[in-house]
Amino acid sequence: MSSELSQSVIKRIIRQVGLECVAQGQSLSETLVAFMVKAVVLDPRNDFNMDRILTENDMQDLIQLPSFLDELLSEQERVLEGKLAPIVRAITESGPRVQEEMENVCQNIVTYVLLRSGLGSPTDIEAVREVTAALQSVFPQTEMITFISLSKKDKEQQLKDLAMLVTGIRLYNKQCQKGGSGIDDLPGILNKAIPLATRTLDERLNSCQLLAHRYTALLESMQEEPQRFSRLRLFKLKEALFNVRQYEAFLCILQSNAISSAQEVESLDVQFEAAMMVLKNTVQDKTSIESREVFPLFMELSKLWTGFQDEMLLLNFLTNMADNLQQFLEIQSQLFPEEMLTSLLEGVTVKSDVERIKETMGSRVNVSDFRNQEWLFPETTDNFDQLLIQYHGFCAHSIGVKGITLPGNPAIGILKHNGKYYVFSSKEAAYIFAEDPDKFIQLNVEKAKEYAELIQLLELHHQFEYLVPHAQARKASKSSMKPPPKCESGTQTDTHILPPTIVTSYEWNEWELRRKAIKLANLRRKLTHAMQTDLSHMRRENFTQVYLPKDAGTQTKRDNSSNVPKPQVFLKGLRGGSSPTTHMVTVDLTRPLDET
Repeated sequence: MSSELSQSVIKRIIRQVGLECVAQGQSLSETLVAFMVKAVVLDPRNDFNMDRILTENDMQDLIQLPSFLDELLSEQERVLEGKLAPIVRAITESGPRVQEEMENVCQNIVTYVLLRSGLGSPTDIEAVREVTAALQSVFPQTEMITFISLSKKDKEQQLKDLAMLVTGIRLYNKQCQKGGSGIDDLPGILNKAIPLATRTLDERLNSCQLLAHRYTALLESMQEEPQRFSRLRLFKLKEALFNVRQYEAFLCILQSNAISSAQEVESLDVQFEAAMMVLKNTVQDKTSIESREVFPLFMELSKLWTGFQDEMLLLNFLTNMADNLQQFLEIQSQLFPEEMLTSLLEGVTVKSDVERIKETMGSRVNVSDFRNQEWLFPETTDNFDQLLIQYHGFCAHSIGVKGITLPGNPAIGILKHNGKYYVFSSKEAAYIFAEDPDKFIQLNVEKAKEYAELIQLLELHHQFEYLVPHAQARKASKSSMKPPPKCESGTQTDTHILPPTIVTSYEWNEWELRRKAIKLANLRRKLTHAMQTDLSHMRRENFTQVYLPKDAGTQTKRDNSSNVPKPQVFLKGLRGGSSPTTHMVTVDLTRPLDET
């Protein structure tokens, strides 16, 4: 079968499995279905030959639950932004000119503040009145003209600031018993709901662990006395054990998040009370106060309240997930009813994980027995409790050899092999594993191919980045085989990296160049002449444009005149005389200015 055809078949199988699950009332994501299909493909017993892999993003989305909580809040924020987008667009893109249009914009801002804060509904008249009054105190209609002149981005930011200010004002009024319609007591609700959720998780975790301990005891007894448990299917019991261990791991994650949520709510309570006290001391009974003093306090209250809302959202998510996971524990009772387990466990000692660890606390690996192995112990290793243990802390020997998930005891000694850390359930298991670690690591990988649940439970997703054709794997040696990495890639180059520099006047033909040279030489000796005759000058088309005279006048403040003396200057001696030398005399008879 070609690669393209194989991929088409697998896609069809994934789609069909998803439809079958929906028909049975189970809604599963395509990623999860694909994961399970590929887990079946990996099983050598099924004789599949396929080289398509899951992407790293699909694997991370499947196995990492804690990071999903942060993504949940981000997704909730995106959903809220999407719901508010139409009303934000109506506010920011409007240009009200008359009073009625400005009132419509104000009403939209009130609706936006209510939806943004989540404190009340736009249909709640009392809540609308409170928001309107609070909004007018910080954003009077006289500032609407300034708001309209802002850019769209600045408008959106101011809307968010107004929502936070109004939220803080309403929270303060609620504390002073002067309002607060539609505002729930989130701190009180959380302080009651989180302990209840934690107790529920503890109860389910204890039930799950008890079931895992009973399954483990049965599997150990079946390996010692196979005839006694002949009617019990070993494969199904192992699958049930791994499924319960998965459920236990998820419940531990949920329990850890619930504890973190309780601590966060406790911290928010303290901060909220402190911020409210500072605000009361600042406002007191003053009739007016500067905005730069009180606005930051209102916004701080709003931020803290948003923290309560986020914790409420996370708590609902954790509770719903725990309820959805509960069905997997109920399925166990259908596969192995309580009466059946009770009869099978007669005479069998059921040990808890804690009891198993206590039994091996006195035993420890002797480092001198190993020359090329590095062992770590609590008293000789810094940050011993923070080491990243492989296989989710289970015994590295019992998984591949016995097919059982036994808790590892770090006190026996942690083996460091190829930069990874392994723990064991007993000293004997540690010695056997240390003789040939690569062999037992490969056994664990093969066991995970048989039981797909182990891939996620033991965090072995990095071991299955490639799908090896199993027909080749059976013929090859038992050592780990991985095909060379392959990927689809492509490159593209620009046709012209530099800007075009085409010279349009370029000529390659020598004769064309000669023709242009002769033409230029002739032009140097040419002159252009023009003349105009009496008959031709009247044939021109002339246009002119004039402005009609306009009536204009000026008026001066007063009429005045002055009279200056007329100059009278005479020259004597111009005609000469008896003397050969002419003597000219100038006589000025002009009257002085003050005599006129």
